[in-house]
Order: sequence, then C-alpha cells, then structure tokens
Amino acid sequence: MKNGFCALFFLLFVLNSSAQKSNYSILSISDSLKENANAVLRLDQMDITIASQRSMNIKQQKVVTVLNNKGLDNIDASQYYDKSTSVKSIEAIVYDAFGNEIKKIKRKDFRDQSAVSGSTLFSDNRIIYLDYTPISYPFTVVYNCEVETSNTAFIPQWYFLGDFYLSVEKCVLNVTFPKELGFKKKEFRFSDFNIKKTAETDTQLSYTATNIQAQKPEDLSPYGDLFPKVMMGLENFHLEGVDGKATTWEAFGKWYGEKILTGTTVLTEDTKAKIKALVGDEKDPIKKAKIIYDYVQKKSRYVNIAVGIGGWKPMLANDVDRLGYGDCKALSNYTKALLEVVDVPSYNTILYGNRYKTNIQSDFVSMQGNHMILAIPNGNNYVWLECTSQDDPFGYQGIFTDDRDVLVVKPEGGEIVRTKIYDDKGNTQLGKGNYTIDKDGNFVGILKIASEGSQYANKSRVETMQPNEKEEHYKEYWDNINNLKLGKITFTNDKENIRFIEDVNLSASNYGTISGNKMIFVVDAFNQSSSNVKRMRNRKNPFQIQRGYLDTDEIEINLPEGFSIEFLPSNYELKGKFGEYKTEIVKKENNKLTYKRSMFLNKGNYSNKEYDEYRLFMEQVSRNDNAKIILTKN
Repeated sequence: MKNGFCALFFLLFVLNSSAQKSNYSILSISDSLKENANAVLRLDQMDITIASQRSMNIKQQKVVTVLNNKGLDNIDASQYYDKSTSVKSIEAIVYDAFGNEIKKIKRKDFRDQSAVSGSTLFSDNRIIYLDYTPISYPFTVVYNCEVETSNTAFIPQWYFLGDFYLSVEKCVLNVTFPKELGFKKKEFRFSDFNIKKTAETDTQLSYTATNIQAQKPEDLSPYGDLFPKVMMGLENFHLEGVDGKATTWEAFGKWYGEKILTGTTVLTEDTKAKIKALVGDEKDPIKKAKIIYDYVQKKSRYVNIAVGIGGWKPMLANDVDRLGYGDCKALSNYTKALLEVVDVPSYNTILYGNRYKTNIQSDFVSMQGNHMILAIPNGNNYVWLECTSQDDPFGYQGIFTDDRDVLVVKPEGGEIVRTKIYDDKGNTQLGKGNYTIDKDGNFVGILKIASEGSQYANKSRVETMQPNEKEEHYKEYWDNINNLKLGKITFTNDKENIRFIEDVNLSASNYGTISGNKMIFVVDAFNQSSSNVKRMRNRKNPFQIQRGYLDTDEIEINLPEGFSIEFLPSNYELKGKFGEYKTEIVKKENNKLTYKRSMFLNKGNYSNKEYDEYRLFMEQVSRNDNAKIILTKN
C-alpha cells in the first residue's frame, strides 16, 4: 500500500508539472487567438494598491507568447523609476514553444540606464528593461515587476490592448484604495469587447477581459479611439512631495500653479538685465514675446524626458539658463520666466502632444497629458509657443499640438481651451512652374512650391535634411517620374508669414514614350495623387481624415516642335462629401499648354460604410491625375 501510494503521488506530481508546463505551450492557445496575431497576451494582471494619499504599490504579471519577430515589441518588459518611484522587484522567465523553461532573467540581467541621455540633472531618472534576443520562435516570456511610488497623481491607465496583431487570452485589473481619497474612473470603448466588471465597492475595483481576437489595421482608422481602456484618478493625491486636492479643473490648475510651479521661474539679475536690454524699448507684448522666443530657440536645446519621469515639476529656470537644455516642461517654464522679466504674461499649458490629435478628457479632472507648451494671451485668443523646437516659427503649432483640448494653468485656476485649428482651405500647397518635352521625350522642368498651414510642417523639415535624404525625399515625392535627376534646389523659409517655398529644377530622360510616330506622356508631372486607398471587404472600423488640405497647381507645358496634338484629356470636375477636384487644360499658341489642377480634401469622421465611397473618390482623382496626352509627329 505504501509503495502504491508513493507511485500514485509521483504520477499525480508528474501530471501536475506537465499541466503547468502546458500552460505556456503554444498548443494551448486557441486557433482563433492565433489568427492575425504576431503575439498573444496570455495573461496581463495588474494589481494596484493605494495604501494612502502618499503611497501606491503596483504589481504586474505579464505572460506574452511571441509568434514571430514582429511581435517582439509586445513583450514591453520595462519600468521607469526615479527618486519617488522605486522598483522593488523585476524578473522574467523565457519558455520555448512547448512550455519548457529556457532562461531565467534576474534583475541584474536587465539593462539599467539613464532615461535621459546627455543630462546630469536627471541622473536619478532611469529605465530598467529586458533586452532579450530569441533563438527561435515562438517563445513565451513571463514578466513580473513590483513598483512603489509616493506619486499618486498618476494612476496607470488600464490599456492592456494597445496594438494591432495582438490577441488577448486574459487580462485582469485589481485596484484597492481608501474610501476617503475620492477614487474615480472613466471607461472607454467596452461595448465591443469581452470585458466584465468583477468588483466595484467603496474601496475596490476589478475587471477581467478574456478572449479578444487580434485586429488587423485598416487605413485611416482612428487609432487612439479603437481599443478599450480605463482612466483612474484620485481627488486627494500626492505629486512631487506635495499633497493635492481637486474636484474641478479650476481648483486643479490653481493647486498646480501654487504648489508645483511656484519658485521655478527665478533668474539671476545678470540674465534679467540681458533680457531687458535685448527687448529694449519695445512695448507690444507679442513683439516682445517674439524676441524672447527667438532667444530661447538659439540658446537652448531639447532633451527628451519620458512621461512619468521627473513628474510635472519643471527644472529651475536658472538651471536651464545655465546649462542651455531642458525637456518640454523646463523650456516652457524657462520661456515663461524670461517673459515675466519684460512684463509679458504667459501660462503653462498641459496637453497630449502627438501627430494624432488627442484631447485632455475635460470631464475627468486628473493629471493628464504628456507635453507642455506656453500660452500667451492675445485679446480673446492665445498665441501658443512650442518651446522645444529650435526651428518652428513664432506661434506656429503645426501638427503636434493643433486642434485639441488642453489645460491652461492660470493664476486663478485651470481652464480647458481648444488650441489653434488650421482650416482645411488654409492648409495649402501652391505649385507654379513649367516643363518642356523635347522630340525624344526627355523632360526638363522648374517648379516653385509654396506650403502653408499644416502643410508647412510637412515641408519645412526638408530644409534640415542631409543631401542624400533630400534626394531620397524628392525621388519618393516624384516617384511617377522615371529616371528623375534633381538640379538646383533652393528653399525660402518665411517664418514671419509661415510659408515654406521650394524652388526645384529637375529633369528626366524618356518621360514621353515614343512608339512609331506617336509620343505619349502624363500631363500632370508634378502633383499626382499618392493616396493609394486600399480596397477592403467588410471594413470594421470607422475612418478619419484628421487634416484637410487644398492643393492648387498651374503648370506651363512646352510641347516638342514637329508634333501635333492627337488626343488631349478632357477637363474634369468632381464634387462630393469628401472634397472637390478639378483639372483644366488650356491650349496656347506656339505648341504650349497650361495645365491647372485643384484638389480640396475635407477633414472629418466617417463610418465604415462610407469607406468605399471615399475609396472611389480618391480612385477617380488618381485616375484623372494619370491622364495622358498623345502627340503625333508631323
């Protein structure tokens, strides 16, 4: 009996061990979760324990099966830390495809480095991360991390699904908190996903998400508005050594200004004297601000400090003045300090900086945002200053901070304001030039392109490119011209009027195709639509055109001598909800043509059912842009 019992115990032990191993075997993943997936999130459990206003503990266990090299980023085994945030433990175990352990990675085997390169002031701001090179696919990583922080102003968002080609087996969020801290939460986009709220009391909140299939990306999808998330916050919180309490944006802004920003704008008397001399007798506040902004751009450089590092207390203006660098908070605050010297009021402004427009959630008072700019009152409006850029024109917002809700921190309190909206018809590109086709079909052209509005942001970056990058840029821009050769290129960056002008000389051999006594070439050489809108069956997501634009072109075309026109494309006009498009060709004397084109696209949010209509609109534009002229040799 004794031997039989031992044998039975051993058998159960082996079976149990095998079962545990099989948990990490790829064989245990359902086929539906492997479909369209580069990685599968087997488990992502976050346990947040808020012990008090000044103490928060975060434990995370994440199990990720990486199916191929495109899924490596989904491991995301990293953690920032600083003086107020400590990493209590961090480790990882790697398993092969069948759930057999390959490697155990302890804290000493993680990479631990400064989160801010080239800065001595932020030596305490560090990141620890897993740097693992797999020997084969698929494999599984089990990652465990525990963090403690005194900053309770930032409670991590539950944003477990933030990428395409990623499926989810199970994700769990558990939050516990004292009742008196005023815990609050806001849910986003739960209805289309299998998410259950498993607990909600005065001191606890729990969710579980299961069996979420990987999504494939769809062109023009509103990326930031597709996946589920939960935002969380406290009415009574702690930040940078200071307790805070806020139930309204006004109160929050007042607290932030008085408790966090106070004392950060002190400058030396020498610097004050220099700034006053620089501004001189100028009385106009905006003109003063222009002088200061130019000074900051020439004197300082931007260093990137990751979100969650350094909190939201800027480094001292004196330190920025002395060292000549800072992050967005530091440079905005430094500019504010210089403006104070010459009696120009300005306000720190918190927002989400991104090419994809993202709003501060105005109905959820909490610490939000990842960026800071400066607002200068100008009548009933504001002039917005992006203080991290050494190139942006004064007051220009481009495509990183435009058209979104932000928090302006005034002495009397915070206020939610919309930043500058660039009108679709103000986002212009005006092309004017000419080209000549010789008897062999060779092409020589001159083009002047003037870009304004949001198109200025896209074009002005070309000026700072290296020569090989510029050539690559233009060859990609004019990929419709085979055998392209670039000649002289000059730029005029009119920062006063926020207009960027490109003067380009170009040529190409065999632009016109010769067959017998005929020559064929595309009339629109300079601005063919590059919007290749994919055909999609059963599109699932809505789509979005974030910024509209207006392109207008007028091109003189010199035809080769000894040829006459056999076929000329008809004038064309297209109008619809997405915009307007028009082309016109005018015959001139001496074998000359004038080609005119205008393309206006509306920004907007559209349903998935409207996608085919949009695709058809852009297809018609593209087809007409490719219209050809046929010449016959006399």
